[in-house]
Amino acid sequence: MIRKIVDYQKLNTDILNLLIDKFPDGYDDSDIISFRNAQNEVIEAVEVKTEDTIYLVKVGKRLVQAMEDFDNTDASNKEEAPEMAEDLSDEFDEDLD
Repeated sequence: MIRKIVDYQKLNTDILNLLIDKFPDGYDDSDIISFRNAQNEVIEAVEVKTEDTIYLVKVGKRLVQAMEDFDNTDASNKEEAPEMAEDLSDEFDEDLD
């Protein structure tokens, strides 16, 4: 299974939907995973899974706001909502070993 660290700015609607489904009332401290990356920086993230990938989405005030904004989008408008990013860019993804 592939593991990727993703900044909230690189989330697409599919991953945002996974976040909303997993954390409908938001996440709390017990949901946050802390670890050090290759540059020895402390990263805090929440985990969401697809069939082939585990995404560790970096947490912060902006992630909470993005989830709230996306969740407030009317269900009929979700298909028309613009993508926050077209794709998950490899330059911002970090593979975990």
